[in-house]
Amino acid sequence: MKRYDLRHLKENFEPRMKELLGTHKAGEVAIFLFEIGDFSPIQKSADVVKECGYELMNSLKFNEVDWTIVCKK
Repeated sequence: MKRYDLRHLKENFEPRMKELLGTHKAGEVAIFLFEIGDFSPIQKSADVVKECGYELMNSLKFNEVDWTIVCKK
């Protein structure tokens, strides 16, 4: 299991998330933390997970501005 903090990228987290998802082996779990802003990044993150062939296991509001997703290859 690996955890990635993408909050510093603000709404531009998608390219880095795709890059990181490409480095995982089958069965590995990845946890991503990012800022939600207007909530559109939540759907974007789910789309990226599906596009990269991962299963979205969990999606949670972490605090007032952050969101956490857990996915598995």
